[in-house]
Amino acid sequence: MTDTAVADNPAQSGPESGDGVRRRDFIYVAATSAAGVGAASVLIPLVSQMAPSADVLAESSTELDIGSIQPGQAIKAVFRKQPVFVRRLTPKEIAEAKAVPVDSLRDPQSLEDRTKKGKEEWLITMGVCTHLGCVPLGTGEGEVKGEFGGYFCPCHGSVYDTAARIRKGPAPKNLEVPPYEFTSDTVVKIG
Repeated sequence: MTDTAVADNPAQSGPESGDGVRRRDFIYVAATSAAGVGAASVLIPLVSQMAPSADVLAESSTELDIGSIQPGQAIKAVFRKQPVFVRRLTPKEIAEAKAVPVDSLRDPQSLEDRTKKGKEEWLITMGVCTHLGCVPLGTGEGEVKGEFGGYFCPCHGSVYDTAARIRKGPAPKNLEVPPYEFTSDTVVKIG
């Protein structure tokens, strides 16, 4: 075959033919780019809709100024749309909580397990009874605190001590302690 026969017959053009390779590469790059842009335009909204909304992010933590709470007093706050009890224990309440044999409890936890080291006078728990989710009494002035001086659930009679440990009634567990940290001596961040 001669050189003119190869140039006239497009079926026989091979890698030596620069025009065919360049066109093919351009089509490949253009198709890949179009597919990438299409995939990104579908995936970006799909992934961004799965991110938590602004109101959920705003409720992911709560900061409380606890400086005005007096010993023996408790307050009720809100964390993730649920009540939180913040109680400042008196030295007498701390001594009573420590005197209870842990192995005698239904859900054995010591006061040290439920408070931060060096801040054992501050007890922070979720204000939701572990039986059926009612809100126990005991944070407000004059509210029934039960025979152990902590919290009393009016729905089914669960009684918690000053360390918010279940002592009597149908609740299976102690009031839950949420994750928290002290950002200063008077400010606690829950969550």
